[in-house]
Amino acid sequence: MKNVIYIFLFISVSVAAQKSTKVVEETLNNWHLAAAEANFENYFNLMTEDAVFIGTDASENWQLEEFKSFSKPYFDKGKAWTFHPLERNIYFSKNNKTAWFDELLETDLGICRGSGVLTLTKDGWKIQHYVLSIAIPNENVSEIKKLNQTHDTALLEILK
Repeated sequence: MKNVIYIFLFISVSVAAQKSTKVVEETLNNWHLAAAEANFENYFNLMTEDAVFIGTDASENWQLEEFKSFSKPYFDKGKAWTFHPLERNIYFSKNNKTAWFDELLETDLGICRGSGVLTLTKDGWKIQHYVLSIAIPNENVSEIKKLNQTHDTALLEILK
């Protein structure tokens, strides 16, 4: 009898985890779709009120309202950005109220990596933190370093 209870609990936990993974996947897919369709409301409704978006440029560390202001002209033109997930890993906190993920994306910038954190709210899963980075093959890092040298030197002066 004890083994049956353990098996039942294991199956219940596994089913709940699969369901949570599916809902987080749907949230991320809907978020990317809203950007591709330039649907400003749907896109930002999938983010928490204290969300942070970190873009590919070192200066792009936006709180939600700043990110909305930056993004609005793109959405208003009817073309924001289109990210197609190629691969995604999702992980959950022990209480299943926080999820973090990493994903490889096909974008107009080439292959990018997104990573972030989602929080389970009363309205469902919401993106709280997102980081977008351009994937650079290791063999190209020296070349990129040279390309960025002037920009990075100027930015370092500001940040120091």
